[in-house]
Amino acid sequence: MKISKLWWRASALAFSVLMHAASAHADTLDDIEKRGVLRVAVPQDFAPFGSVGPSMQVEGLDIDVAALLAKKMGAKLELVPVTSANRIPYLQTKKVDLVISTLGKDAERDKVIDFSQPYSPYNNSVFGPANLKVDGPADLAGKIVGVARGTFQDLLLTKSVPPTATVKRYDDNNGMIAAYVSGQVPLIGTGDFVATKLASIMPADAPNKPVLKYVIHESSCRVGLNKDEPKLLARVNGVLTDAKKNGELNAIVQKWLHVPLPQQMAQTFE
Repeated sequence: MKISKLWWRASALAFSVLMHAASAHADTLDDIEKRGVLRVAVPQDFAPFGSVGPSMQVEGLDIDVAALLAKKMGAKLELVPVTSANRIPYLQTKKVDLVISTLGKDAERDKVIDFSQPYSPYNNSVFGPANLKVDGPADLAGKIVGVARGTFQDLLLTKSVPPTATVKRYDDNNGMIAAYVSGQVPLIGTGDFVATKLASIMPADAPNKPVLKYVIHESSCRVGLNKDEPKLLARVNGVLTDAKKNGELNAIVQKWLHVPLPQQMAQTFE
């Protein structure tokens, strides 16, 4: 009798512990569905991926991808503007459910967050005026190159430039772009589409109209989410796979980047 009572007590305790653990590790997808709101970290100063438009609303490729995910998940979209430096901390502290903010995947980031399949092309390059000769990292010796803090360009240039080069970091992309336009820095490390957009709005005779110097890294944009969220990751990848197959994602990329979704990316599903 005593053994039976002890067994039942032990079983009840074990069940309680298991239920508590399951609750503590509930997938964020459950929270999104219960809340009815998908909170997404997005850029607000990084056209054409995310910037304030004529209507004073944030618009861009990343915004449209966030809207696509929210629609397919049956949730209301809440956009949370972030910078390159705070987008991952916002995710880790549960201020957002997803990061859709020109986020590239690398070994260091992969240690702390998970990533979806790629949804957009994104090359990281160095740009500067046509009369400044820079063909590779060695040519940055003695020069200053501006970057937005915490971006791939920041990380990659820091590792590759000569000791005499200076990587000048700005808190956000607007700060970096303003510094370049005003002549505070002669070179910038940024995304190809961002530099192309900047060049298109600068005066035709601007002496520092940005032109491509060299490609730092061929990359892609992915959705970022916290580790150990298998249901949410599967749902996000499922939506992106469907959007690749039915052409919705290609339409978004065409709209903002004026190029088609690369064939290999369009046929890569996770």
